[in-house]
Amino acid sequence: MHIEAGVVDGAKMILSYGTATAVLGATAKAAYDNIKENGLLSLVFKSIIATIIVFCCFEVLPHYPIGVSEVHLILGTTIFLVFGLAPAAIGLALGLLIQGLFFAQFDLPQYGINVTTLLASMFALNFAAKKVIPQGVAYKDITYTQLLKLSVVWEGAIVSWVAFWALYGQGFAVENLQNIATFGAAYMSVIIIEPLVDIAVLTAVKAYNKTNECAFLFDKKLCRA
Repeated sequence: MHIEAGVVDGAKMILSYGTATAVLGATAKAAYDNIKENGLLSLVFKSIIATIIVFCCFEVLPHYPIGVSEVHLILGTTIFLVFGLAPAAIGLALGLLIQGLFFAQFDLPQYGINVTTLLASMFALNFAAKKVIPQGVAYKDITYTQLLKLSVVWEGAIVSWVAFWALYGQGFAVENLQNIATFGAAYMSVIIIEPLVDIAVLTAVKAYNKTNECAFLFDKKLCRA
């Protein structure tokens, strides 16, 4: 998901500053709405946990450079279903930033590109969830097919954004197109794993069964519609 250094450079980087500002602004709006609904302390708690998960996905779990980017298991659908849109988006932005500041400084110039890819994909996932999951169904009760559809949207959005940045930066040369295709094919394989992780997490939520605490610890839609 991390765009390799040099894929987009020079004056073309200006676009990433604008797109990053847009998605971070949308995240701030989602955070404000979340605070009104669940309180500041709940948002902070869920965002910290989401950040830790994202950082571990980036820095601890295996990740492989392939084509124009890297293949990560980010667990985007998992943190979205468990913590909700705002904490998940904050976790993605902060986890990416912490990794860049302390472990991968060479990625910092591409932060605007990478945060756009992640957050825009998260907002696409939120939109898809409203279409895929019927009203009156809690997240813990959704089916494997619905989880698979959400994973396709999440991974597909990331691949699409990476392809956009690569084409924007390097054009339609044959080698660039081959690198994009190689990355896309490898990254979409994550769809095999992520729904299984989601099922395991949602099963644990069912066993927890303390709906009164759900809105503080998790997204309220996780436990009840």
